[in-house]
Amino acid sequence: MEFTVSRADLVRELNLSQGVVEKKTTIPILSNVLVEANGDRIHLTATDLELGIRVSCAARVKKAGAGTIPARRLLDYVRLLPDGDVQVKIQENHWASLVCGRSRTRIAGMSRESFPELPQMPEVLAEIPIGVLASLIGKTIFSISAEESRFTLNGAKLILRKGGVIMIATDGHRMAVAESVDDIPGISSAYSALLPRKAMQELQKLAGESDPAAIVKFSGDDNHLFFQLGDRLLLSRKLTGNFPDWERVLPKEQPNSVTLEREEFRAAIERVAQFSDERSRAIRVRVAPGEVKIHSSVSETGESEESIPTTYDGTAVEIGFNAQYMLDFLRAVGEPQVSFLFKDPNSAGEMQPAGDKAGSYRYVIMPMRI
Repeated sequence: MEFTVSRADLVRELNLSQGVVEKKTTIPILSNVLVEANGDRIHLTATDLELGIRVSCAARVKKAGAGTIPARRLLDYVRLLPDGDVQVKIQENHWASLVCGRSRTRIAGMSRESFPELPQMPEVLAEIPIGVLASLIGKTIFSISAEESRFTLNGAKLILRKGGVIMIATDGHRMAVAESVDDIPGISSAYSALLPRKAMQELQKLAGESDPAAIVKFSGDDNHLFFQLGDRLLLSRKLTGNFPDWERVLPKEQPNSVTLEREEFRAAIERVAQFSDERSRAIRVRVAPGEVKIHSSVSETGESEESIPTTYDGTAVEIGFNAQYMLDFLRAVGEPQVSFLFKDPNSAGEMQPAGDKAGSYRYVIMPMRI
């Protein structure tokens, strides 16, 4: 196999494969990227058996073929080359030689025969703008459980229904529910699956390289989910198991609410949280007529309190929350104002964007005893 490719194109596409390549593996071939050259393009494929990605870029192919090269070493080296064309040749003994200007390098590869075959993408089920998917991921990914033992919570529930998408994530202490705002004509039928966190992170990377209006062709089979964006294909194994009944968790009634400036609320919590317990991150939020007070204290380090004026004339209520959970929402929501909804000190609190987008993004946080 022999081809010439632009260094910039090769670095860009190799970068997209790095999050998928298995770093610590007992199967050496999974540390390699499969390089295939034919026609006027090269295709790069990486997989860790849970996640797979296939990308491509233009190249001048002198001799078609395929081979595998260690992914990390290839990217680290090519990234250091000067701008220009890179000539790549993979020999019969699986060694790859790279020539760029005065630089000449050989890298030991492996036979493509032992590289796993990726499943074929089935019939397309939906067409979704990548910007919509990336926005829903950004609003939910932080609520995914970090505990490996809670397998079904190690991802988000993706629900397609006619005209829209919903994404839900929870770790048992909080839950984020984000819904697409505008009608999406490319979704014509209902579908749901559990999407792993790692796949969500890779989709965000693909979104960063694309126009937000670019269309993702989505599909799924019994075991995998497929996302095709132009010449790039990301596929992921589904998470199996039963996701919690999220609609039952959403509060049916929140009799009290206040509206706050998002940035003012976020900054106040960040300052007060400096004096919260490092492990629990607990703060007190007291809503009283005319103001919201945020307070924290740790006997060994000190205490802090902030007061934010607001229009509220109900009964005073004080609730304990994890400051980090509140900040995650306030950093993810895009609107300038947010609503904080609550019932009593023992019931879950809820945050939403204020105004007409309130129902499209709901964030439920369980209270803490302080």
